[in-house]
Amino acid sequence: MTTKGSCMCGSVKYEFTGGPAVKAICHCTDCQKWSGGVYTTNVGVPRTSFTLLSGKNHLKTYDGTGDSGKTNKHYFCSNCGSSLYTELEVVPTMMFIKAGGLDGGKADLGSVDVELYVKDRVGFLDAVPGAKQDPKMEY
Repeated sequence: MTTKGSCMCGSVKYEFTGGPAVKAICHCTDCQKWSGGVYTTNVGVPRTSFTLLSGKNHLKTYDGTGDSGKTNKHYFCSNCGSSLYTELEVVPTMMFIKAGGLDGGKADLGSVDVELYVKDRVGFLDAVPGAKQDPKMEY
């Protein structure tokens, strides 16, 4: 199975093979700032299954520091500003793709495995039924 994704303007295109290792919502305050919303929805995939198809010249990064003290490298399109994916230094074999960038209706993950940083979840949201509730992020 191959899943494709892209930024809003179509300058950056990527794909990954196989299914997600994890489907996660992150409520941390960094993800709130990164998305401009109250959480991010992510698919975690092995870095070896990810391929950047086009738009390398449009990719920009922003390095943040996570609670672990390690780097969170956020990738976004310099043309349209779409947040695309994040590489976490604490999980060097995985990357976390923003589900909203997945093409063909794939942003509808069907279910969520885990909600991260529920300590930062805004008060008007309830827990996703069946999803593990992690106060932070277990590595």
